[in-house]
Amino acid sequence: MRRLVLATLAAVALAGPALAANEAPPTVAPKFETVPQDAVLSYNLIGLNITDAKNNTVGEIKDLVIDHDKLTGYIVSVGGFLGMGEHYVAVTPGSIALGYDADAKKWKAIIGATKDQLKAAPEFKYDGKFKR
Repeated sequence: MRRLVLATLAAVALAGPALAANEAPPTVAPKFETVPQDAVLSYNLIGLNITDAKNNTVGEIKDLVIDHDKLTGYIVSVGGFLGMGEHYVAVTPGSIALGYDADAKKWKAIIGATKDQLKAAPEFKYDGKFKR
């Protein structure tokens, strides 16, 4: 849980201020942060496979949702092959347990849902202002 909180803080620190449409960026002095050694960075999350409690791969973190300088969700891809037929869902950060496996030297993500449950969840679509 501590790592999840630190991951959220790191994502918030990296997010920066959001701008309204057609608004010029404000000029502000930066605030500098010290990144804790047990924090997780976004590049460690994007593309990270998510497993269920039985260690079956059920999805992959594709994107981060940042709203008002706060990490509010992960976009998870479920199913599909080579980008075809993917189903995207948005889940809260607390839905995924993150941890670092020091022996394997890699990050792990676990969710309390099956692939079928994620496929049945409301779909997130990359369209409108979210179009890729």
